[in-house]
Amino acid sequence: MTDEHETAETSTPDDSDRVLENTPGRGEKPEARPIEPAAPEEFGLVQVWWGDGKGKTTATMGMGLRAAGHGYRVHMLQFMKGGASSVDAVRGEYNAIAALPGFSYENLGHYGWHGMADGSDEADHAAQAQAGLERAHELLDAATNADLEAPIPLEADPDAGVHMLILDEILYAADRDLITPDDVCELVDAKPPTLELVLSGSHERPEYLLERADLVTRVEKERHPIEDGQRARKGTEF
Repeated sequence: MTDEHETAETSTPDDSDRVLENTPGRGEKPEARPIEPAAPEEFGLVQVWWGDGKGKTTATMGMGLRAAGHGYRVHMLQFMKGGASSVDAVRGEYNAIAALPGFSYENLGHYGWHGMADGSDEADHAAQAQAGLERAHELLDAATNADLEAPIPLEADPDAGVHMLILDEILYAADRDLITPDDVCELVDAKPPTLELVLSGSHERPEYLLERADLVTRVEKERHPIEDGQRARKGTEF
């Protein structure tokens, strides 16, 4: 009886096995692999990125890069993207996205900020935002009609469906009354269950989305070099 009791106590998993169970990849070092079309198993959440800090668009694009690296189809629709006069007529992120399989983008807004006296046509900002809103609905309809539980060809047009849709600066457009908060909520409500929907922009807390979102991240500024006169820099801001 004593021997059986001792055997039961000593037949526990090895400590190294327990450590590996809690280690990403069970301790296997990640290595780059070829990107092949695949389908996500757990997509379907609504993400909101807002705040007065730099990095909201950068974070959402980084998430898109990660998804594309797994072979998922990603598309980014920008409602507007401006900047200072020091910004060149080229975007580093566009060049990078164009070279990445499975990731695409389009910009239906002005290259300027509404209300910022940056040379863009103020009267046309609302029309451009409405065009972005209509395009977002088209992309959501396409995703609804697609089989998002199956791989999508990496070179497929976004109108064939995507696994992740990033609506960049849409919350800023809502802040500026170019579209309404109800417009944004309608997009969220129209999302198919397995589409990952990512919304960014806004220095104001989007109260109207808090009950609809699964993830809400506030990007808060503590210090920004623009306060010391630093202009936008190629490679960091554009």
